[in-house]
Amino acid sequence: MGVQTGFSFLQVFSINWEMFSVLFVLVGMGQISNYVAAFVLGTEILGKSVRIIYCTLGVCIFYAFGYMLLPLFAYFIRDWRTLLLALTLPGLLCIPLWWVIPESPRWLISQGRFQEAEMILRKAAKINRITAPDVIFDPMEMQDLDSQVQQTYSFLDLLRTRNIRSITIMSVILWMIISVGYFGLSLDTPNLHGDAYLNCFLSAVTEVPAYVISWLLLRNLPRRYSISAALFLGGCVLLFIQLVPASLQIMSIILVMFGKFGITSAFSMVYVYTAELYPTVVRNMGVGASSMASRLGSILSPYFVYLGAYDRFLPYILMGSLTVLTGILTLFLPESYGIPLPDTIEQMLLVKGIKYRHSSSGPRVSKDEEESPVILKSTAV
Repeated sequence: MGVQTGFSFLQVFSINWEMFSVLFVLVGMGQISNYVAAFVLGTEILGKSVRIIYCTLGVCIFYAFGYMLLPLFAYFIRDWRTLLLALTLPGLLCIPLWWVIPESPRWLISQGRFQEAEMILRKAAKINRITAPDVIFDPMEMQDLDSQVQQTYSFLDLLRTRNIRSITIMSVILWMIISVGYFGLSLDTPNLHGDAYLNCFLSAVTEVPAYVISWLLLRNLPRRYSISAALFLGGCVLLFIQLVPASLQIMSIILVMFGKFGITSAFSMVYVYTAELYPTVVRNMGVGASSMASRLGSILSPYFVYLGAYDRFLPYILMGSLTVLTGILTLFLPESYGIPLPDTIEQMLLVKGIKYRHSSSGPRVSKDEEESPVILKSTAV
């Protein structure tokens, strides 16, 4: 957050385009790292019942609120320096969060810092008015975990086994294509009929019901079917735009917004889904690698928009086709609905249709133990 806010503030004083661009790269690095880290932290520190609300109605809806403020600020503040300063200053409000948000107990345990994790759990129990057990961590479990902590992990571990390699490759493709559709439609709003500021605002408003629907789907239905259905909706609607007569421009805008609705829903759910597929030891790297792939998609998205100069419907045909194909690919991923978060690579869900060598995997924790990062002697916390 410091990188994002600090370098964004320096952008205000840019003296040329080169300086502005270099600073913008640094701002982007801080922004996406901040978003992913905050998302993973909330996924690991919150209980199962609250996690989905946080990931959809929490993170994503407030993202949509910020998106809606962007055209509002831009409409009334036409000077780019003043606009950038107005969009940067709210970042200072995040400073007090350093003393409010605790570290992830799951991550602390994976690093062998058991005492710090226990302190956080006891503090959480006190705030929630729950009596914590005298012994939270089973000594035998701690010894086993302590022996596993000696192993360090890198991005190469995302490709170590056939299973995690398959999940990583499919996740990268999924995130990239969703990002192409999401940012392609977002960047195409000025090309739509009507006022550019209003269209941008409508594009942001469309995301609110999309996130609400995502929350309902994640609560009650399997992940891969929900994401696949959202992608099919968004992709098919985009393919139908070419059938709308040129005289019905309002209908084209409505269909674009419906396509944005479906792709936005999928984008919201894929964050939760990916975080549930990867284990604690590489979850931040897994979501980060997938997010990096989505940045590649966002880099490509303007060129999809530029194709509209050759044919007005070509961007929608390409984005719609890729979105539908990605919806089919999603069905090959394992289902994580109702399954406890994995802590080790051996505990990961298996991709169906791939032959695996038999390995002595560690025991999976039960659903009743999902709220705690390790097996507890007592389920009171």
